[in-house]
Amino acid sequence: MVHSDETGWREDGVNGYIWSFSTPDVRYYTYRKSRGSVVVKEVLSDEFGGALVTDFYAAYNFYLGPKQRCWVHLGRDLESLVEKNPDLPEVAVWVDVVMDIYHRARETTRKNYRPLERSRLKVEFEKELLELCKPYVGLKSAPERVLAERMTNFISELFVFVADSRVPSENNAAERAIRPAVVARKISGGTRSERGSKTSSILRSLFETWNLQGLNTIDACRSMLSSHSL
Repeated sequence: MVHSDETGWREDGVNGYIWSFSTPDVRYYTYRKSRGSVVVKEVLSDEFGGALVTDFYAAYNFYLGPKQRCWVHLGRDLESLVEKNPDLPEVAVWVDVVMDIYHRARETTRKNYRPLERSRLKVEFEKELLELCKPYVGLKSAPERVLAERMTNFISELFVFVADSRVPSENNAAERAIRPAVVARKISGGTRSERGSKTSSILRSLFETWNLQGLNTIDACRSMLSSHSL
């Protein structure tokens, strides 16, 4: 599986984006002026057929393989919905039921179900969530409408983690991967040239991968340079 995320980055004062693509043992970064799906298509090879774990950003929609959308992002938006509607207790009740479905789905990952049973459970959770969202779809006066419609539109991408317990239900790995770039942006303001952006992305890919693999980054860098010099 691959986790992906992106964040703003300025090159010579012009807005662009740092993209991160992470597996359990590799982190890859690239700078692009675009925030469109063309970047994802460039990075993911045609041979990649695994699960793509992301937030709900539309740039990832084109991928036809299994996609798991982040429940942490969804959970934050559900919490925000409750905070914005303190005088509507029914909204809080609805959110609690949505999250109960999610927590019950998470419990399945701790049990030894067979693949066919996992597929059946995925369908059951999808049906249950759809029924919960159905009354609010298209109902403009309902505070729940926007999130109900989002969950309906992405229903096939919300419970992939039930069908395959190796896939996480959230995109925390991508957020951890992108955080160093966010910190660097705040300190430096970005890069000054195309070459600087490329060099920064390469170095970040190397050092973050070594760090993810539990290696001493200085020793790993020294070993790479020594091997290259030979």
